[in-house]
Amino acid sequence: MAAEQHDGRKPEQAGQAEERKNAVAPRISDELAANMKQGWADTERRDLKPIPQAAHTARRRAALSARFPGERLVIPAGKLKTRSNDTDYPFRASSEYVYLTGNQTQDGVLVMEPRADGGHDAVLYLLPRSNRENGEFWLSGQGELWVGRRDSLTEAERLYGMPVKDVRTAADTLREATGPVRVLRGHDPGIEEALTDKVTRERDEEFRVFLSEMRLVKDDFEIAELTRACESTVRGFEDVVRVLDKAQATSERYIEGTFFLRARVEGNDVGYGTIAASGPHATTLHWVRNDGPVRAGDLLLLDAGVETTELYTADVTRTLPVSGRFTDLQRRIYDAVYEAQEAGIAAVRPGAKFRDFHQAAQRVLATYLVEWGLVEGPVERVLDLGLQRRWTLHNTGHMLGIDVHDCAAARRESYAEGTLEPGMCLTVEPGLYFQPDDLTVPEEYRGIGVRIEDDILVTEDGNRNLSAALPRRSEDVEAWMAELMRGA
Repeated sequence: MAAEQHDGRKPEQAGQAEERKNAVAPRISDELAANMKQGWADTERRDLKPIPQAAHTARRRAALSARFPGERLVIPAGKLKTRSNDTDYPFRASSEYVYLTGNQTQDGVLVMEPRADGGHDAVLYLLPRSNRENGEFWLSGQGELWVGRRDSLTEAERLYGMPVKDVRTAADTLREATGPVRVLRGHDPGIEEALTDKVTRERDEEFRVFLSEMRLVKDDFEIAELTRACESTVRGFEDVVRVLDKAQATSERYIEGTFFLRARVEGNDVGYGTIAASGPHATTLHWVRNDGPVRAGDLLLLDAGVETTELYTADVTRTLPVSGRFTDLQRRIYDAVYEAQEAGIAAVRPGAKFRDFHQAAQRVLATYLVEWGLVEGPVERVLDLGLQRRWTLHNTGHMLGIDVHDCAAARRESYAEGTLEPGMCLTVEPGLYFQPDDLTVPEEYRGIGVRIEDDILVTEDGNRNLSAALPRRSEDVEAWMAELMRGA
């Protein structure tokens, strides 16, 4: 029964899974059931200290409270998602929930209860330790014997700095609540169902937007995490260069797997699906199949980022000659993208418009496209008509943080049409992509894709490149690769 209550499946799915399990499970004798109830040591941890970001999460909740006085605010962590049959995807809590609590466990719910004085009392609802008396800890697929120990509610209170209650009571408590309520939708159908007659989509959308805009400016904890993510990502790129010979003997998946190992050893995971695009695959913006060949003479576009254990991710791209040296044409295209990125990074500073760095990079690329005779100038005409976009394709960057495309629900006036401030972190990633079937360019251009991407922190007096340890100039890339390949 316990698994049906909180394993993330609909009741009918849980019932079907239970039937399948019962079809193969051995009979449980009364003697075994009694034996499993006793003889277990007390493992309660009584010397726990608050998590490192507890003060930051408390301050973030206070800012949220000030924005929505007198309203009950509900932020779920989310549920397990079925991968196939009775197996689930690895769980990743909702970014908003982690941002406000520091907790990452499935099924959790943060509820901000309004006080008469206009403030809020934060209550964290979590699954308690598995029940040994009713056998849940060893009979349920989500029992601790199967999936590992959970924090007790008392332990969680010490870790997260707020009262913690049993999440299995949350839906009923919210169902009986009165007064205005806002909920972060899309993560917990049971919680949303309990609030059906108390919320509106318009109010909840306003809530979602504010939660996104809260993250536009990073605090010291977040900047440290993003710096750590970039440092691990640099090491992941170095790992890849050292095994390019093995990738040539196998496929792009050797590159993907090599980077993934670094992400799992030093962080939580990759922050997004790794793009390990060799040869003409580099012209596909989100090539994540990674099943193609890696050949000497081609370029490898590697777009990858380590996600830290606190769920902050890097997002870095380098385009590397598989052989270690660029051909003349590859270098020409690469150097144009590098120059565009340099112009983009130079435009990142406090008070600048968010779009400034995109426009600076696009101008450089358009200039080269005209110079190479691929599009008719002058450059102003190309930019006015957006003709360069056939080969530049995408915006030159985005906000970065606990999501790879952070703050995505923010209003245009706060983000795309907003102004940069110290503490914002964004990517600068211009590219040129000549599709294999593009008959408007000379044949030798076709199938070449180049992107260079770095993670840029806006500082009080300009910017700081968090991923600067990875070389960018073509000659520096070649020297860096040669050194790593010699030591492989």
